[in-house]
Amino acid sequence: AKGEKFQAVANQIAEHAAATSPADIQALLASEIESGKSVQAFVDEANANLGEKIVLDRFAQFSGTYVTAYMHRTMPDLPPQIGVLVELDKADAGLAKGIAQHIAAFAPKYLSREDVPAEVVESERRVAEETTRAEGKPEAALPKIVEGRVNGFFKEATLLGQPYALDNKKSVQKVLDEAGVTLKRFSRIKVGI
Repeated sequence: AKGEKFQAVANQIAEHAAATSPADIQALLASEIESGKSVQAFVDEANANLGEKIVLDRFAQFSGTYVTAYMHRTMPDLPPQIGVLVELDKADAGLAKGIAQHIAAFAPKYLSREDVPAEVVESERRVAEETTRAEGKPEAALPKIVEGRVNGFFKEATLLGQPYALDNKKSVQKVLDEAGVTLKRFSRIKVGI
């Protein structure tokens, strides 16, 4: 990742993605980065030339009212391993950076409760009920305990429900509300995951 050749390949792919705005990873891999050469063929060629296994399996590109990028190093001697994009409905550089840092650190899976797929919620509810029954909790208390555990899942898995890293007495949603800003979307990409 520190090598000039790898960085040149990565930069060329990034510039191509920025210029062509592909709809998804499949469209990016199929697009023509050089005359007669798809991005996938370009990556395959780079694998052979660099002697390393490079896999391009995800990317994010936002263009909205206010977009901030944040790159986080998990190892001081390597380039950043976590990249975050945040889109707000209006400019607030300090808040956008703080939210991006929070996302890098706490890795939320979803923006809000509404973004969690129904099958994930049902699975969490089923596991919570099985766990509660296995603990021998009274039958009458089951619904309330299960609901509490599902709410705990939402608090952990959704960005807006998480306690804000820079002020854990407030949720991310509360911090955004107090600033009068709406978080439209985010993306967190970590190398290798």
